Amino acid sequence: MTETAETPEGRKPRRRMNYGEGREALLNAAVRVVARGGLRRLTYRAVAEEAGTTHGLVVHHFGSRDALIEEAVAHAIRTSLNTSALEPGTGKVEDFSVGVSEMVTADPDIQSFQYELLLEARRRPELLPHLRALYDEYFDATGRELSRMLPDGAGQPLTRLVFAALDGLVLHQLVFGGPEITDAAVEELRSLLRLLQDRSDTGAESRD
Repeated sequence: MTETAETPEGRKPRRRMNYGEGREALLNAAVRVVARGGLRRLTYRAVAEEAGTTHGLVVHHFGSRDALIEEAVAHAIRTSLNTSALEPGTGKVEDFSVGVSEMVTADPDIQSFQYELLLEARRRPELLPHLRALYDEYFDATGRELSRMLPDGAGQPLTRLVFAALDGLVLHQLVFGGPEITDAAVEELRSLLRLLQDRSDTGAESRD
């Protein structure tokens, strides 16, 4: 059975996409579908309708629902890393995680998508390896930037603590709003990092 050229009322018109544009649009559509309806709503047809394209294009790009989920998770994390300043690379405390509240305000769906997947992984353990590997990207980025800031470096417990604080702030802003509260809390986190930085500097001087 072929798709008709007519567009049913209320449905987005389908259009032809080139390869790169299509893949990106479909990943963004998958993120929105899951963010708004949970993983159970993620179907080829739901993604196609959200993107305004054909069911067959989703199948062409991803081949399986699991591949679509995996690539959408990777896409969400890449986007978050690029927009959160989690690893600005400067080693300056004042640059760390600048723009977290703006990231949530600008694209809440991409953050909601990740929390939906984390909760779903409690019911579907097969999702855990992908999520664990991809969340390690967050931990690694956090650890590298902390090591730039702190002369003594940053171990796994501190890295997890700092990232968990930021992750919690993102979740709270998604649910309760209040970007100004997020900004104030991130600045408090930076104050604590400055104290650790000063302590590390003092310890380094005493050893010289």
